[in-house]
Amino acid sequence: MMRLSEIDWNELWKEAQARKHTPHHDSEFWNKRAPSFAKHASSSGYVEQFMAILKPEPHWSVLDIGCAAGTLALPLASIVRSVTALDPSTTMLSLLENRCREQRVTNIRIVEGCWEDDWDELGIGVHDVAIASRSLIVDDLRAAVSKLESCARKRVYLSTLVDSGPYDHRIVEAVGRNFDHGADYILVYNLLRQMGIYANVSFTVSRDDKTFRDLEDALDSVRWMIYEMTSTEEKRLRRYLGHHLIRENGRWKLPYRRVVRWAVLWWDKEGTIPGEWCA
Repeated sequence: MMRLSEIDWNELWKEAQARKHTPHHDSEFWNKRAPSFAKHASSSGYVEQFMAILKPEPHWSVLDIGCAAGTLALPLASIVRSVTALDPSTTMLSLLENRCREQRVTNIRIVEGCWEDDWDELGIGVHDVAIASRSLIVDDLRAAVSKLESCARKRVYLSTLVDSGPYDHRIVEAVGRNFDHGADYILVYNLLRQMGIYANVSFTVSRDDKTFRDLEDALDSVRWMIYEMTSTEEKRLRRYLGHHLIRENGRWKLPYRRVVRWAVLWWDKEGTIPGEWCA
């Protein structure tokens, strides 16, 4: 029997990610999805639950990797000293810039970039806290964690999938594709332990209760789950939704409720006594 210490958790992560029903999305995908993602992210309850776990302090400088349109960066900016917001999507960053102007936020530094970029060249620097919230879209998890740690002076937070997360396997399977959500948080936790990191774990929990104006609205809302959907697959999805959508309070919805969980893992950097630097 193989010992736990002999398991290459990073390799298992790579294998699981390679099996995903959808490949890693590039900046073009996020540019297209930016408006709908920003709207949903602000209404799911995730932000409030994550912030309750984070407990931000006024003196913090924070790095927000995969900031999107400011899901966390904007609420953080009203509490902490400064935020560096990093994302590869120009559309997401444009939305964030507009929001900063509208809300007169001046302590967010916006940087276009991704995990694979040279963060020294981008001038990212070191922050009190580094956050990767639902943005572990990487092949090499060990390298990503090391990179995240190198930018944190005191503490690191990351959140990642639990089970299928926001994906609905029924939608994917309805078009005739096999569903595999890839790696979830347990692989992340095990790799952290193998790296000598003793992470705390908590979970955000929300119900996916989306409703739709009509069939077209429902189709547009879920099509992001199907990478490069063909016309034949779209017909299958349209047929599936047309058969399953039910009317409720003047809106349309699917006849089942899904629970979406995200695992939030966080740890103090080596040599830091928990709570000491927050006093």
